[in-house]
Amino acid sequence: MSRPNRRTLLLGAAAVIAPLPARVQAARNRHRIGFAGYYASTARLDDFREALRALGYVEGGNLVIEARYAGGRADRLNAIVAELVALKVDVIVASSTPTALAAMRSTTSIPIVFASVFDPVGSGIVTNLARPGGNVTGAAIGIGGGTGVGQKWLELLKEIAPRISHFAALVNMTNPASASSLQEVKVTARALNVRLSVFDAGTDTRLDQALAEIGGSGAEALIITNDPLFTPHAARLVDYAARRRLPAMYFFEVFAEAGGLMAYGASQAHSYRRAAHYVDKILQGARPGDLPVEQPTVLSLVVNLKTAKALGLTVPESILVRADRLIE
Repeated sequence: MSRPNRRTLLLGAAAVIAPLPARVQAARNRHRIGFAGYYASTARLDDFREALRALGYVEGGNLVIEARYAGGRADRLNAIVAELVALKVDVIVASSTPTALAAMRSTTSIPIVFASVFDPVGSGIVTNLARPGGNVTGAAIGIGGGTGVGQKWLELLKEIAPRISHFAALVNMTNPASASSLQEVKVTARALNVRLSVFDAGTDTRLDQALAEIGGSGAEALIITNDPLFTPHAARLVDYAARRRLPAMYFFEVFAEAGGLMAYGASQAHSYRRAAHYVDKILQGARPGDLPVEQPTVLSLVVNLKTAKALGLTVPESILVRADRLIE
């Protein structure tokens, strides 16, 4: 049997080595995105991923997503963002107001794109919606200062249950977005001449105490304000309202889907899909500070008719015709 000559060996080695530059180039073209979540939300991350795929990004190909979650604990936010900064990601996607603020504390150089943030100016995330400046921009689910979201929460509850005169509001005062919405609720309560009791819950432990206090307050209806701390407890909060027969209003539609009476606010799913477009522009060279903050153009009302029936409430025609979605 003849042995291969030196030329054959060299050609064979070249064939093996040849693909290496392509692999190196592919690695260099791979973008690494950090996803910082207040709590684990597969649905919202899937919305973000789906939008990126539509823009031509493929995980395992030209894209890597590093997801880190704080488990609903505000005291973990700085740590998970620090992990993403240490990984030298190209962009950090922040899932809430507290998460975006934590990211801003951790880096002034890595671009930050926020989703599901309410009132980014009032929260201190940006100073200007048109030209946010710095390394932060994104898609807001509310802009605060007269958006009317908090006003509608109370008005709609009063409309569906006109005899109710004492309302409870669950709020996280450590979250500027939640506190901002509360101000509108307070103004509306005075205008409608109804009583409003406010219960602050900034931790899971404090949430237990707040619910106990609401139960003893004599409140006849409940408003759950927009805060990421409350979302992982959707089923629990909905069950609480059902057991105490409290008509309740929520910001995120996931609560109405879980059995809550009504939800009024912007779509989280849409916000995360829009965040993907911001990431795409930044990866193509745009500076985040030059990209205007996207404001919500549509606020949706979701009504759970099954829950209304269980509470003995008749949903007036004025609400039925305005509802964007009815759950039966």
